[in-house]
Amino acid sequence: MSSAPTTTPTTRPADALPALVAALPDDVVVTDAARTEKYRWDRSQDPHVGTPLAVVRAEDAAQVQTAVRWAAEHGVPVVPRGTGTGLSGGASAVDGGIVLSLERMTDVQVDTACQVVVVGPGALNKDVKAAAARHGLWYPPDPSSYEICSIGGNIATNAGGLCCVKYGVTSDYVLGLDVVLADGTLVTLGGPRIKDVAGLSLLQLFVGSEGTLGVVTRAILRLEPEQAVGATMVAAFPTMSAAAEAVVAIRRRLRPSMLELMDQPSIRAVEAFRPMGLDTDAGALLVAQSDAPGTACGVEVEAMRAACEAAGSTDVFVTEDADEGELFVQARRLVVPAVEPLGELMLEDVGVPVPRLPELVDAVAAVAARHDLLIPVVAHAGDGNTHPLIVVPRGDEEARLRALAAFDEIMHAAIGLGGTITGEHGVGRTKRSALPAQLGDDVMALTRRVKDALDPAGILNPGAILEA
Repeated sequence: MSSAPTTTPTTRPADALPALVAALPDDVVVTDAARTEKYRWDRSQDPHVGTPLAVVRAEDAAQVQTAVRWAAEHGVPVVPRGTGTGLSGGASAVDGGIVLSLERMTDVQVDTACQVVVVGPGALNKDVKAAAARHGLWYPPDPSSYEICSIGGNIATNAGGLCCVKYGVTSDYVLGLDVVLADGTLVTLGGPRIKDVAGLSLLQLFVGSEGTLGVVTRAILRLEPEQAVGATMVAAFPTMSAAAEAVVAIRRRLRPSMLELMDQPSIRAVEAFRPMGLDTDAGALLVAQSDAPGTACGVEVEAMRAACEAAGSTDVFVTEDADEGELFVQARRLVVPAVEPLGELMLEDVGVPVPRLPELVDAVAAVAARHDLLIPVVAHAGDGNTHPLIVVPRGDEEARLRALAAFDEIMHAAIGLGGTITGEHGVGRTKRSALPAQLGDDVMALTRRVKDALDPAGILNPGAILEA
């Protein structure tokens, strides 16, 4: 379990807590155990979660500064937190620390002239999308949890989503950030400018840093003109391997606006959870969309159809009806909540170069068979980013041990294929042990040097990404 960094505070943190309470408005600092309990966990259910001294529910950047300065003075760990939808233990509470919740900082302001949106870190992804849409604009990053995840969390993990194959990830849309550093200093990086190469690229350093280098208090995000989806294609395959081969063939020539993959256990879980008429006999379903303009859309869809049929698809369905197409997209988004009733989940997030996707899905199947586990797989297939969902029967401790071994083996299988242990969920605490195997000693040492330079006392999210 992560612990506070070594310091020599003049007052015990518990004794100094009244000063923090007094420095902030009523009910910003929460210490009651019943109320702080929900702030201890993210969605990963990290088993090493600690018990915080307090939760600070900041309402603005000045209150974040007050909390961080107090923590720095007393050597108290600070775990920044959005809405708690993370899947890697990146927001797990630390014993004796404070959880710095940004859920109240939800302001959203659209600047139509600059085509940007200025948002607080607690704003939900869906609310940013809705605000942009009211002005005929679009914020593309769309994690499957977009209805409940926060922009601050998206920035912390450099989240992706279903449209990333064509439109990129969160970092591609961050133009500016306000960040509170470990000593309480507030810095402004970037701005509403499309091009800006003045100085080091510090802005991107904080995207994906999981709260270990600073606390984001405001973001300026680039917007796109409103997307118009032209057509949706759904292809059924006898096996995941065949579907993955189709993905490789499609990506060799095309970049559709969506290319998502579901295996048979995922399909069946969704159909049981919310009947939608999915083909539960299919070994895999590939859900693709094209937003190419005019006649180019039809050409792109037909090229995808040909690739699927050449790879052995048993059925290909195409619709230009936006509502009908959205039903299949919703089926893909429902996979995690549909699988959750089957047991406790260990949610993987491994990726490989797209040509090696067939090898990765085969490797996951082999791990599942070797450990006698149910591991449904869904994927942002066009990115080579897969989400194996390791199901642990509730209360079965022996199965949990097998699942832990499977979790580790899947990460190392991805590394062995030239891939990554995380494509978008982050390292957090659950994947920290595997990071050196991917990055190597020199890059790990460089990462530590950056962390030490910006957070010399080690108070910001200790134990996330790196050992505390």
